[in-house]
Amino acid sequence: MPAGKGQGAIDIWCNIFTPEGVKKNYLDVEHIRFAFKLFGREDRLVGKTPDQFLREMDAHGVETVCIPTLRLKRFHGEMLQDMKVEEVTPLIRKNPRRFVGLYGIHPFERMDAVRGLERAVEDHGFKGAHIHPYGYGLPVNDPHYYPFYAKCVELDIPIEIQIGHSAELMPSSVGRPILLDDIALYFPELRIIAAHTGWPWVEELVALAWKHPNIYIGTTAHAPRYWDEKLVKFINSRGQNKVLYGTDYPVLNHEETLAQIEAHGFKPEVKRKLLRENAKKVFKL
Repeated sequence: MPAGKGQGAIDIWCNIFTPEGVKKNYLDVEHIRFAFKLFGREDRLVGKTPDQFLREMDAHGVETVCIPTLRLKRFHGEMLQDMKVEEVTPLIRKNPRRFVGLYGIHPFERMDAVRGLERAVEDHGFKGAHIHPYGYGLPVNDPHYYPFYAKCVELDIPIEIQIGHSAELMPSSVGRPILLDDIALYFPELRIIAAHTGWPWVEELVALAWKHPNIYIGTTAHAPRYWDEKLVKFINSRGQNKVLYGTDYPVLNHEETLAQIEAHGFKPEVKRKLLRENAKKVFKL
């Protein structure tokens, strides 16, 4: 249904799309260009104004996108992407129903970043937190992250974590799905979104989402036509309340992903939950 009628899809991970944001966070970052070349997606790195992007969202029936302030570090090196809250807040202020902010976590900033998360939520209306763990070399169950998990519980917001392998030149082991077991047990109130389907450990992630009421799977960055058959079966059965749609735009876009989801032939109720209702519940939109 058209986004303007309040029934459109919710994309849980859509990166900054403005011309300034694309240049700073993609075109000027060698590691990011490497990943896009790996995917054959270099032609996607084109900036768009908010109005242009909103027209595209409307054309494809997308109501809301969640935009993280990415804090991505080179392994044993400098920051590659270091987005500031101020890059996303103007979009939120102008279109709070269409654009939602996720605060990017830098674990080595410790309590300064914990306070930054609180300000982003309370002062700027951010609806969640976001971790890209690979460049930090810290497994996602490392104690460095626990103050952030606790603050998310306190603020009643979800944490979105990239889980699975890393396409960048960084160690993938820090994002193994099984590490979420510890987090879910320690923080049963924390709503955890494991993004990027957990590939290549999809079955491991499906098992955890089935086991823990507070673990959800995000379909970001993996085209629906390539989804693991175990994930597709989970979505269409006992996991229909546990999987959320996303693109990791510009890695994927709305037109291709929504068309490929249609090709799966999900039942209408299942598709509605995948594209919209589960995200509404997790992010409290």
